[in-house]
Amino acid sequence: MITPDPDDPVFALHRGGKLAVASTVPLATREDLAIAYTPGVARVCEAIAADPSIYPEYTWVGHTVAVVTDGSAVLGLGNIGPRAAMPVMEGKAVLFKQFGGVDAVPICLDTQDVDEIVATVTALAPSFGGINLEDISAPRCFEIERRLDDALPIPVFHDDQHGTAIVVLAALRNAATLFGHKLSDLRVVVSGAGAAGIAVTKMLIAGGVTAGDVLLCDSQGIIHSGRSGLNDAKAELAALTNAGGRTGTISDALRGADVLIGVSGGSIDESAVAAMATGAIVFALANPTPEVHPDVAGRYAAVVATGRSDFPNQINNVLAFPGVFRGALDAGARRITEAMKVAAAEAIAAVVADDLRPDQIVPSALDPRVAPAVAAAVAAAIDPAATGVS
Repeated sequence: MITPDPDDPVFALHRGGKLAVASTVPLATREDLAIAYTPGVARVCEAIAADPSIYPEYTWVGHTVAVVTDGSAVLGLGNIGPRAAMPVMEGKAVLFKQFGGVDAVPICLDTQDVDEIVATVTALAPSFGGINLEDISAPRCFEIERRLDDALPIPVFHDDQHGTAIVVLAALRNAATLFGHKLSDLRVVVSGAGAAGIAVTKMLIAGGVTAGDVLLCDSQGIIHSGRSGLNDAKAELAALTNAGGRTGTISDALRGADVLIGVSGGSIDESAVAAMATGAIVFALANPTPEVHPDVAGRYAAVVATGRSDFPNQINNVLAFPGVFRGALDAGARRITEAMKVAAAEAIAAVVADDLRPDQIVPSALDPRVAPAVAAAVAAAIDPAATGVS
């Protein structure tokens, strides 16, 4: 059990929270007050009532998202509930502001019922320009995102799925380029079939990896169309991937594979990594403990990436989500499409494309070039039909 330590700089930084509300307008005189509040504000309210399309321009909605969780899958800590999740959601909001210039409000819901979450977020949605779902367990997260995407006229994005997937695609593009490979030539094993694993698999296929050359593994081994008891998300991918109908364990899957992408939180034996193809690529992304330690993976792989900041090639979602929402909000997008996600991945990859090394296949999480590049790419990839603009 961890208790607050007043001498611990982590607890000192978090005391009082990491966010505050600040006014963007002056309130120094009676005239200021009359314009910012009554009677002046009534004119803006009437104008919005007459033409709702101006709503994002004359409120904070055009630059603000909700960061929503139910606390069911927080970091690697599991189902710790909404209150214990709040420091993470505050942190996410700080990252939105720092890297994308997007204001974000953490909302931790005291329910894990799918219907209640969908109803609550739908009711709150008029206050925001986008919804960032966070740390909601699979497979519930798939239904929640789908239903909100159908119900709301603003972008909905589950970062644990799509943020991870975007950065993985960017990293794999650059790793493949470094050694003269095409994505379509790679045999890829994804270890973990939760929210991140499902999204990573779909994103890699959208980005150019041949679907039949992907093996998706869960705790029961390789997923294939002959397996019973698969949930809808796994069954969908079982029909697309693993063209050879391979069965067995993660070790069986990795034999001769070119790429391992670990998003499982489990562990993978060194012998399984040693059996991969020469010049393999290993992304062991479980955090804080990778599926295989980077030093061990480095004995056999040409490129190694993790989710940690103390090793090279950190696959960090902050490379994606601030720019994705900045671009979507700026362009008035109603949806975040596969094309927008692929464009985001290509933009991230391009930032370091002229300086690729085995220890630099993605930019630093602190690189100021990333979010503007992603925002521009996402905005350019938006289908005008997805904005309501004809």
